[in-house]
Amino acid sequence: MRAVLDYCTGGTERQVAAGTHLLTEGGASGHLYVLMQGKLEVLKGEMVVATIAEPGAVLGEMSVLLGVPHTATVRACADTVVYEFEDAASLLKQEPEIALLLARMLAQRLNVANTYLADLKRQYAGHGTHLAMVGEVLQSMINLPPLEVSPGSDRQSDPRT
Repeated sequence: MRAVLDYCTGGTERQVAAGTHLLTEGGASGHLYVLMQGKLEVLKGEMVVATIAEPGAVLGEMSVLLGVPHTATVRACADTVVYEFEDAASLLKQEPEIALLLARMLAQRLNVANTYLADLKRQYAGHGTHLAMVGEVLQSMINLPPLEVSPGSDRQSDPRT
């Protein structure tokens, strides 16, 4: 995603101290961030699910593109520099190259998720029904119409079923 760095104009360079929350799960900012240097961690609830240190990494894009609150918390785990775009939706309309880069990044993530789920399904074929949901998840990722989703407990029922 280093290609995004070429488009970091019109925003604000921001210093973020270690321990500072850049995005908060459930919050809404409309901001998009690009990592310039430093290290961030992504949390779902209290669980760290990813660490990001690659310059050009984009944060806040899911919230901006879907028009929903942030789906995770992003916290600096070292002193960090980010480039902040306050009105990210307008930026993406004015700079289609950035929107295309984000689309490619999201498509790559979806491909990785699909490949992983397909591999799980293949590995556990015939081992009972405890992973039968993997096939359902794959099918829903392919055929899902746009749907309003909200973060919640995995114990909540799926409104589509």
